[in-house]
Amino acid sequence: MLIQYIVLALIPVVLLLSFLYITDRFNKEPAKLLLKLFILGFLSAAPIVLLENILSSFNIFSGIVAYAFESFFVAGFIEELFKRKIVLKFAYNNVAFDEKLDGIIYCAFTSLGFAAIENILYIAFQTESFTNIALTRGLLSVPAHMLFAITMGYYLSLAKFSDNKRKKDYYMRRALIEPIILHGLYDFILMTNANFLFVFIPYMFFLWFVNMKKLNKLHKLSKEQYKKDNKKLS
Repeated sequence: MLIQYIVLALIPVVLLLSFLYITDRFNKEPAKLLLKLFILGFLSAAPIVLLENILSSFNIFSGIVAYAFESFFVAGFIEELFKRKIVLKFAYNNVAFDEKLDGIIYCAFTSLGFAAIENILYIAFQTESFTNIALTRGLLSVPAHMLFAITMGYYLSLAKFSDNKRKKDYYMRRALIEPIILHGLYDFILMTNANFLFVFIPYMFFLWFVNMKKLNKLHKLSKEQYKKDNKKLS
């Protein structure tokens, strides 16, 4: 039965990884590096959970303030900080990071590594309704992790390829602050039991729209560069 849970938990992760790998078809990243980032994202769950539990113990608030603390400071800040640190340490200065789309791919693979273990744990410990949990998380939570990562990767790429020190620092800050805000809002809406149809669903549409726009923009740049390089060779 455990194998079924794991397979069910990994299906949305594999689908999203495949989507990203196909999107990056013009200048593919080294498979070894992508696997490394995915595994590091997977393994980051241990220190993240430990730190989240420690920070949660300091949540002395109640009601909506307590939800905000858990959503933005505990979950949003800790998880996005770790993902960003992994990409900065293991991919940001790698020679393979040679176009703007790469930042999104690196962050998304790292984030989906974390989403994979998180999804496995959620489904494995919800045996009575694991099908509903798997479906809900597969359609919402796992894609949300990828979408937060797209925002992060977009700004990391702008920082990477900026020659202006002030702009580079500005994009670096946005690469952390914006994913925290997006992640925090996602968790906050769920924790406060806000009306699902009138608040949460529009928010998910917003996440998809904004981040697919960023992804498509850098995908087009990658395609244009690919065409230019091919013309030079011909």
